[in-house]
Amino acid sequence: MKPPDIQHVADMLHEASTTSTPCPPVRHMFEADDIESAYQVQEANVRRALADGRRVSGRKIGLTSEAVQSQLGVDRPDFGVLFTDMCFASGLDVPIGAMISPRAEAEVALVLGKDLAGGPFSVVDVIAATAFALPAIEVVDSRVIDWDINILDTVADNASCGAYVVGTRPVALSELDLLSLEMSMTLNDDPASTGSGAACLGNPLHAAVWLANTVDRLGSPLRAGECVMTGALGPMFSVAPGDSVEAHMGTLGSVAARFVA
Repeated sequence: MKPPDIQHVADMLHEASTTSTPCPPVRHMFEADDIESAYQVQEANVRRALADGRRVSGRKIGLTSEAVQSQLGVDRPDFGVLFTDMCFASGLDVPIGAMISPRAEAEVALVLGKDLAGGPFSVVDVIAATAFALPAIEVVDSRVIDWDINILDTVADNASCGAYVVGTRPVALSELDLLSLEMSMTLNDDPASTGSGAACLGNPLHAAVWLANTVDRLGSPLRAGECVMTGALGPMFSVAPGDSVEAHMGTLGSVAARFVA
């Protein structure tokens, strides 16, 4: 098989995003397990976004929960790039009308007070670099038709990024036990998902260590001020305009979103 046409795959996914029309899976354009090329596709569209004037606000870790891995048929985490226009404060309307097939999940967001460059890093380094945590809801969206994805599809598609909603009460890590943090989510006031910090690679901090080391090796380290979405604490579920979602995370607090067209 000849090397993948990185720009062609990036163009496919970009067109799917801008037209809200899903494209076929892109994994068939790569050699099996060629995750490096999939990240090159992601980076091509990140460069396009930056050239269009968007600004990076952080990174997200995907596929950290066994429940979500099982839902999507993948077996390892990945990461994507967050932009400022994806970020919304709790309680505000979140426009999802241009998304293709949005789904919501609850996460712990870590906001960095220091750079994490020049690793490798330990969990102590991540704790020392974290300014505070926030409760968060991530809205994921796949540009691939019917969420028919494997790890190569979602990596190329910027880890299925859509939007993220954060609470507005910062909480110091010293006030939290992220391992035993319990999470419950409602959809239109009905129970929709439950989970815990342990469901996120054993601890959201472990997920953040994985991310810090991975992006540092790739030459794009985490920087002070960036928001790290550490990954799902439980199963995700579909949402549509008109829906309201709320996530409760014990001492970390709550976060809510109203979805509109």
